[in-house]
Amino acid sequence: MLLGALAGCGGPRTRVIDTPETRELKGWQKPYEVDGQRYHPLRDHQGFRQEGIASWYGKKFHGRLTSNGETYDMYGMTAAHKTLPLGVYVRVSNKRNGLTTVVRVNDRGPFVAGRVIDLSYAAAERLGVVQQGTAPVLVEALGYRKEQAGKVSYVAPQSYDVGSYAVQVGAFSVAANAYRLADDLRRKYGAADVLQGRSNGQEIYRVRVGHYLSLETAEQAKGKFGRQEFPGCFVVAFE
Repeated sequence: MLLGALAGCGGPRTRVIDTPETRELKGWQKPYEVDGQRYHPLRDHQGFRQEGIASWYGKKFHGRLTSNGETYDMYGMTAAHKTLPLGVYVRVSNKRNGLTTVVRVNDRGPFVAGRVIDLSYAAAERLGVVQQGTAPVLVEALGYRKEQAGKVSYVAPQSYDVGSYAVQVGAFSVAANAYRLADDLRRKYGAADVLQGRSNGQEIYRVRVGHYLSLETAEQAKGKFGRQEFPGCFVVAFE
């Protein structure tokens, strides 16, 4: 796990590679070194598949900052990966027991030889990894989460620098609560709406705030909202 801009899981020495060739890159796109090993983040996720060993991290890092500026929540469905774009959702399948789950990459790591992904405690528990500590997995990149008419899908943005994004900060079963929060956020931030849908046969009202024209600015806003009032928030893509 990397804290703030870059500070490695378990405390490895880390530095961002900042040269004339890399200065035009976004922060999450820049190469970096951990204990002398250089890593080159991928510019996009499409077609990414990887097999290897998954591990997990929990209480020691709970409440610390992740690489994209969020506060790490061991009970959230997130993960650390060395090179995938931050914010991408991936499907992780435990090859030992067949269990599968979806997590969002919001951190860098694990920096241990042979390990390909570091799961949050909640994700590791869902996959049956907590007791054994590690497990062989298949990691498949899905894309960025999108919700429409209550249905969740994962899409690749036309550009990782330009698009249309918001931050989902909550979901309510009572419409009045959702609209009350949206009104409050609209007064504070200028843009907020409520997306109505269904989940498990029940009406759900999802509150989204902001209208961001790049994934980077949306991720920065998510980090801010996560540190303040909404630790479980995440970026969603518009049409």
